[in-house]
Amino acid sequence: MKNASRKTMFISAAGIALFGGVTACAPASSPSSPSASEANSDTAQPSSSSSASSAAGSSYQDGSYSADGHYTSPNGEETIGVKVTLASGVVSDLQLTPHPSNPNTQKFQGEFISGVNALVVGKKIDELNVSKVSGSSLTSGGFNQAIDEIKKEAAK
Repeated sequence: MKNASRKTMFISAAGIALFGGVTACAPASSPSSPSASEANSDTAQPSSSSSASSAAGSSYQDGSYSADGHYTSPNGEETIGVKVTLASGVVSDLQLTPHPSNPNTQKFQGEFISGVNALVVGKKIDELNVSKVSGSSLTSGGFNQAIDEIKKEAAK
């Protein structure tokens, strides 16, 4: 009976860990729709809200930066627009602009957008390496590429 009790405890703990992992993927809030005036480019560009200096200890300038990330899906080349606001090297705001080329890409980019804020906002930009989010694994490649471009642009 002692072994049965241990098995029950192990199965219960595994179930709790699995449940916690699944709920961590749930979106914290619904994303806001970007306005038509928010245009992204292939290279990271600081917005007019960038400041010349940031808090001590950060190797990035405070401000807002944008870049498009590119990735390949089974349907071809895809793009997602990424805009982050940095404060002392920490992402304080994230806005994503989907650029789907087909309905499947639209679905997956939408799922990615609905779940990524919780994984990025409040984190140091140097610690970001987003993988599969809400069932979308390829969009994260474009997102990570855009973050790399933004890091280059924001570097002091």
